Amino acid sequence: MDMEELEGMVFCQSCGMPLEKYEDFGTNADGSTSEEYCNYCYQNGKFTQPDITLEEMIDLCSKAMDEYGIMPLEEAKKLSQRNIPKLKRWK
Repeated sequence: MDMEELEGMVFCQSCGMPLEKYEDFGTNADGSTSEEYCNYCYQNGKFTQPDITLEEMIDLCSKAMDEYGIMPLEEAKKLSQRNIPKLKRWK
């Protein structure tokens, strides 16, 4: 499944997490809600892990999806490798 297939959904432009609830969204420097990034990746107008590499983000997200029972690790890695490089932060 590619993110393009999920029209109407909003995804973090750093990690690809679906942004479904208000508390999922990160915050801008002025305290307003970020419309592009999740609260795990972006707080107070800054990335929470400014030095993370694309490869590290793919690994982190894949492990999280596995640990939370969203999908098995190998499937999560394939999805992350296909979609995360397309996100705004990594272009």
